[in-house]
Amino acid sequence: MYDFDTRIDRRNTGSVKVDLIAKQGFPEDTIPLWVADMDFAVPPEVEEALKKAAGQRIYGYTLCKDSYFEAVRQWFSRRFGWEIQEEWMIQTPGVVFALAAAVRAFTEKGDGVLLQRPVYFPFSKVVEANERVVVNNPLVYENGSYRIDFDDFERKIVDHNVKLFLLCSPHNPVGRVWSEEELCRMGEICLRHQVFVVADEIHCDFIRPGYRHHTFASLGEAFADHCMICTAPSKTFNLAGLQISNSFIPNSEWREKMEAELERVSCQEAGLFGLAACEAAYRYGEPWLLELLDYLEGNLAYIRSFLKEKLPKMKLVEPEGTYMIWLDVSEYGYTAEQLHARLRTKARLWLNEGSMFGPEGAAYLRVNIASPRSVICEAMERLLQF
Repeated sequence: MYDFDTRIDRRNTGSVKVDLIAKQGFPEDTIPLWVADMDFAVPPEVEEALKKAAGQRIYGYTLCKDSYFEAVRQWFSRRFGWEIQEEWMIQTPGVVFALAAAVRAFTEKGDGVLLQRPVYFPFSKVVEANERVVVNNPLVYENGSYRIDFDDFERKIVDHNVKLFLLCSPHNPVGRVWSEEELCRMGEICLRHQVFVVADEIHCDFIRPGYRHHTFASLGEAFADHCMICTAPSKTFNLAGLQISNSFIPNSEWREKMEAELERVSCQEAGLFGLAACEAAYRYGEPWLLELLDYLEGNLAYIRSFLKEKLPKMKLVEPEGTYMIWLDVSEYGYTAEQLHARLRTKARLWLNEGSMFGPEGAAYLRVNIASPRSVICEAMERLLQF
């Protein structure tokens, strides 16, 4: 029903993904598969909602309507069995903004903030930029998958005065979808040591068959009472440019701290177009998403087969979620600089080098597979020049 095959020309639209190619010194015909930005048209209902909003002709300060919350509530109830309340919801221009605000709201300068590298690089940035201390509980890679070292997790909390844990769930870039057991075990350790949990769940709608996303706050009242859940329609429906995210803090005392921080930076109202797009996406976009998930499975199957047959030294870390894949290229023996140079000049591909997610990712590449199949096929052929 939906067309995910047509290539949409995004040049000269202000696209970060495409229009930075020349500015970053890449060849003009480079294929960009780096930033988590899909190359698919949004659901038609979202486009119509934006046209309707534009038709108002007056774009003043905009209220978040009751229908908006109801669309959000139904989405998380239907897809994850998580029942949210309206007073829990806090809106920010994006999840990274929410993470930075949370670091300032819930910790003091010099406090330890725990994360699990290799991890989405803004996690470290929002900690360091706000003069807190990054405490790393590195994920352990063995037998083709990643696991948590729970002994190290607790030891780091105790030894480094950790006050806050930034949880990436599903995990970007390694693609793990944490099990209920893993989430509960982390949560119990955090409760034991009074560590507040901020869970970035922005990729929660991209879960592969056989896996299930568990919203951290849904796993028990005690967990809900000591966490903030960060979500957005931006990854699911390709709405990042509309600057809208929804975070949820069930505990009123913690929520007041976050609200006070947002007031300090005068982050008060969401924009008209972000509100309109989010409501339409959550209300009408599920059929589009389900077809998209099937399409992405096809892209993944093609990549898996291609690597096995033609690039056996390049190992796919089998993803459980997200539309980013994590490739182990350690057998090539290249340094990060050599990886960058070969991708740029030989393959003419713009991928994320794993080192940007922490030193643990130095021998890996992150690839965005949310593009038309023909683009993915061309990119894989170019990797033969790698």
